[in-house]
Amino acid sequence: MKLSMPVTYAGDPVQTAAQVVAAEAAGLDNAWVAEVYTFDAPTMLGYLAAKTERVQIGAGILPIYSRTPTLIGMTAAGLDAVSGGRAVLGLGVSGPQVIEGWHGVPYDRPIARTRDVVEICRKVWRREVVEHSGVYTIPLPADQGTGLGKPLKLINRPVRDRIPIWLAALGERNVELTAEIAEGWLPFLVLPEKVRDVWGPALDAGTAMRDPELGTLQINGGGFLALEEEYFGFAEAAARGMAALYVGGMGARGKNFYNTVMCRYGYPDEAATVQDLYLAKEREKAAAALPADLISRTNLIGPPGYVKERIAALREAGITHLHVNPIGSDPVKLLAQVKEWIS
Repeated sequence: MKLSMPVTYAGDPVQTAAQVVAAEAAGLDNAWVAEVYTFDAPTMLGYLAAKTERVQIGAGILPIYSRTPTLIGMTAAGLDAVSGGRAVLGLGVSGPQVIEGWHGVPYDRPIARTRDVVEICRKVWRREVVEHSGVYTIPLPADQGTGLGKPLKLINRPVRDRIPIWLAALGERNVELTAEIAEGWLPFLVLPEKVRDVWGPALDAGTAMRDPELGTLQINGGGFLALEEEYFGFAEAAARGMAALYVGGMGARGKNFYNTVMCRYGYPDEAATVQDLYLAKEREKAAAALPADLISRTNLIGPPGYVKERIAALREAGITHLHVNPIGSDPVKLLAQVKEWIS
């Protein structure tokens, strides 16, 4: 099992990079940089590439709607070059609120778009002359432009012709697609005892169509991590705040993928309450309304024996990368301790 950690997009990027360097020394395997409506991820990823030596550097995630497929491929190839082959390309569809509200582009055909982007990126990295017909048509047809477009290939020779692609997916069709075409899967709020119940059929269907060259699907899962009793309350509050933000506020009513996950876990009434409170700007009450059982089982907060049991449950559910957000008197030491457990 590998050790994975999110990289905050808030605060001073220089201090954040220093924290990643320290985490790398403690055994961190993967660092993921999110991109929402804040600083872009590739800038931070490039900075991390210059400051680190071994850790895999992942975009976690780049929304597929905000860049052309070839630009996504170029960015990943550039990051792979400056990092010496340590890039991981995390992709996702985000949601209508961000894509249409921030980027100003229609949120349409997410499954077909995702498949197209993955196919085109891999063509870019193989230095093929890129021609594609689907949601994206490359080159652009003459009747949609000047008629001067010509097929091109990447000028530079990439470090690798196959950069790992991880997809953030929650819906059945998207999870099925992930199991079919991606190297890895980035789920949300992983409750290990429910992974097979909720996503098993989709994972099985996608795996049945999977190219053996992709290897076994890698899966991220974990949560907030705390082993010291004096930090349990702080860690639980952070976990509740994060879950409430996504379940309650990351999407409109009827179009919140995270809320749907909580419903599928068996908490439909609680999910509705959290959303109602969050959208009414009662954020503290929304966080408090999250079931204690859900918070406990989707995080790693407790004495060492309990946390080891939760890690074992994640491993049993197929999690290959333990994804943690460490909270304690010495977060780096905490990472090193957990790394020893999972190695």
